[in-house]
Amino acid sequence: MQLPIFRRWLIGVHLCCAFVVSSAAAETNWPQFRGPDARGVSQATGLPESWSTAEGVLWQTDIRGHGWSSPIVWGDKVFVTSAVAVGEVEAPKKGLYRGGDRLVPSPHEHQWVVYCIDVNSGEMAWEKVAHSGRPEGPRHIKNTYATETPVTDGERLYAYFGNVGLFVYDLKGKPLWEKKWKPVKVRQGWGTAASPVLHGDVLYIVNDNEDQSYLVALDKKSGRQLWRVDRDERSNWSTPYVWRNKVRTELITSGTGLTRSYSLNGDVLWSFKGASSITIPTPFATPDLLYVSSGFVLDDHRPIYAIRPGGTGDLSLPKGKMGSRYVAWYQPKAAPYNPTPLLYGDYLYVLLDRGFFSCHDAQTGQEIYKERIAKDIGGFGGFTSSPWAYEDKVFCLNEDGQTFVLKAGPKYKLLRVNSLGEMCMATPAIARGSLFVRTLTKLYRIGRPGK
Repeated sequence: MQLPIFRRWLIGVHLCCAFVVSSAAAETNWPQFRGPDARGVSQATGLPESWSTAEGVLWQTDIRGHGWSSPIVWGDKVFVTSAVAVGEVEAPKKGLYRGGDRLVPSPHEHQWVVYCIDVNSGEMAWEKVAHSGRPEGPRHIKNTYATETPVTDGERLYAYFGNVGLFVYDLKGKPLWEKKWKPVKVRQGWGTAASPVLHGDVLYIVNDNEDQSYLVALDKKSGRQLWRVDRDERSNWSTPYVWRNKVRTELITSGTGLTRSYSLNGDVLWSFKGASSITIPTPFATPDLLYVSSGFVLDDHRPIYAIRPGGTGDLSLPKGKMGSRYVAWYQPKAAPYNPTPLLYGDYLYVLLDRGFFSCHDAQTGQEIYKERIAKDIGGFGGFTSSPWAYEDKVFCLNEDGQTFVLKAGPKYKLLRVNSLGEMCMATPAIARGSLFVRTLTKLYRIGRPGK
């Protein structure tokens, strides 16, 4: 049925305003992995452009244990999670793409800890031990036992630790409820990584593994299971995404077998095949286009897809086709392995793990340029954390703790390199006029000098 012109205009204005308001919330809060809308973009101004351990650091706080969960921010609180071993354990290592498998769990007792840090002072407001015991499974040496990023709605904090379980607190640290599932095997013992997402009164968790993959929906207030669906997938590490588009709201999950869209009741709306053999990046979208990528470094097929809303059934592209009614465009060899691509303005930016950086037209997928980021300074380390953007700049943090600041737009221009001198794999948070960066042992609040 055709909507009246005025009504269609009104719906479009409502969607646009909701999208802008949600993005603007990044000025105060950063509630999940990659922030509001999971896009890694802030509309705030006055944010830092240059920093080092001696410049722009408002505070730094030591974080015990190991964890690559990203910091999240709500009001005057920063939250991070960590796995603290009792005894000496092998620390995460950077730059490994092969040979990092550890096929047996750590024999040491661990504590899975939630930290709350005061935004203004950097002091520890509270810390809670969610669980104590020996790990149920191994991990890749680049991974940790606390890699999933927590999520908050401003009333509750949801800390998820893969094979350990889900632990929920109020923002003062009072335990509210917890949920545990049977531990599962993960491909080659690499460990878990997909973070939970919130929408309305529901928390969604995807667990793709070697035993029985599933997607589960929980009542966020009580933990009551609303529904659970089995997935015909093996191990993946991609965080799901809630896509609010002009047709409906749907839950997107990337997978090696199929990328699927679910209704909020758990029914599959559409799916398509054609991913690489390992799926890690998180989907993200505007109301008009959904971007899905997977780029295992050893695969020849490393695709990025741009999907239009409204599809049903099988959206898989026939061989040789580069688009369809619902696939706006497809780039077969453009996707990264670990970092999630970045949509900023009219451009889609792709950061590859080996340091190559490309810019694409977000509407057509056409590559505008591709450069090796650190070619002018020698060496570049690996890139695991996802790029972010604000104030017409794109930021890329490598595993050595160097952040490459690039001019946003259709021409490649490296503006500066900022270094914290320590291993980094977590994606930073942007809130309260600051950047929150987690390194191997510390959490930094970085601001613009003089502010």
